[in-house]
Amino acid sequence: MPIQNSETGDADKLKDEAARRSGIHGWLDGVRSTRSGALTLKIVIGVIGSVMVIGGLIMVPFPGPGWLVVFAGLAVLATEFHWAHKVLEFGKRTLHAWTQWYKRQGWTVRILVAVVTVAAAGVIVYFGLRTLGVDLLQMAKDYL
Repeated sequence: MPIQNSETGDADKLKDEAARRSGIHGWLDGVRSTRSGALTLKIVIGVIGSVMVIGGLIMVPFPGPGWLVVFAGLAVLATEFHWAHKVLEFGKRTLHAWTQWYKRQGWTVRILVAVVTVAAAGVIVYFGLRTLGVDLLQMAKDYL
């Protein structure tokens, strides 16, 4: 058992216990065993998770993995923040409820949902490109 002094307190004991755990969890426990390590980890996780969530939300209206990136960012944030864990669980429950509802619907509703989704994505992409100065309808008229 290591000798504890007044400067480190229980940090040495916590580090020894964390070293016995294997993998990423042991390493994270080792980092969290000091105040500066815990604060640094919170800041790093907060920045990385926030960038992922914001980037995912920006990507949501466009074709691609927007919601996947949002959920991945929340999963990163949930490693350090309880509120993010609660939001992630809410999102999982909501997605599960939506997919269960969608599976119970007949082909008419499924096709209608698909058409509305594709139409909404098309409108969002059209106006998104138009704000960048690309007018697809004008290009199509010029082509024809």
